[in-house]
Amino acid sequence: MRGHPSALISQSLQKILKALLHIVFIFRSDSVVQKILAAIDQSEISKAVFTQALFFAQATGAVLHLLHVLSAEEEGSPITPPPQYPPIDHRVLEDYQKKWQRFEAERLEQLQALEQEAVAAGVKAEFTQISGNPSRLIVEFAKDWGADLIVVGRRGRSGLKELVLGSVSNYVVHRAHNSVLVVQH
Repeated sequence: MRGHPSALISQSLQKILKALLHIVFIFRSDSVVQKILAAIDQSEISKAVFTQALFFAQATGAVLHLLHVLSAEEEGSPITPPPQYPPIDHRVLEDYQKKWQRFEAERLEQLQALEQEAVAAGVKAEFTQISGNPSRLIVEFAKDWGADLIVVGRRGRSGLKELVLGSVSNYVVHRAHNSVLVVQH
């Protein structure tokens, strides 16, 4: 019965249910999903964020907007040189600026590749890259763009790490006026 249609449907449902065990839905009661904002970064969880956002965009016919917020706190970003007295050597600053520009270009390439993947899957997609505080800018961008659903990842920080480093997903869930889908490991 392996090739039988009902067996394939059953296997597909099992995969979907298994995936749902790793995501958290926060849907507002009046939600109709036409615009989905996916917060993308370089982390492993971002792959799952993109996959879930793409799945919902395909299922609903929604537009998918990929957002990356450049931040010095992001994994893989260049380390900011410490302030020095006398003023920092210009070569150190130039080296940092080159690394930052390379980091910015790599993230743009990532967004372009994901946009192309979404378009190839039949989803209308676009992307934006901005600099600043990821938590605040995700919420602001979602509001300004009119997103119906925000998809963010959760790294699973807790305790002191979450207190010191903060939690982007926690901030988004508590401050966004949109429905939020949190994808976690």
